[in-house]
Amino acid sequence: MWGKSTAAIFLGMPLSVLVVGFAALLSSSQSVTTLPWLLVFFLVWIAVMTGAFLFKSGLRAWLWMGGLTVAGYTALHFLKASGLIRIVA
Repeated sequence: MWGKSTAAIFLGMPLSVLVVGFAALLSSSQSVTTLPWLLVFFLVWIAVMTGAFLFKSGLRAWLWMGGLTVAGYTALHFLKASGLIRIVA
């Protein structure tokens, strides 16, 4: 139980930021859709933290959520570095 709880606490926020950030960056009009995605962030965060308790063990929660977080931020870095995704000011 402690493994799942710590995975939810420490990996829930970065994974939620990643999901909402990708959704906001991939939208057609970033200036219009960013605020609604930020309002939905809390619901996504709660869903991700709840999802940590669906794993059979704390180790699996850490491995899956940690792997998704690292892979997602790596993909985001390479997409921004290659110029495929841009932040519109």
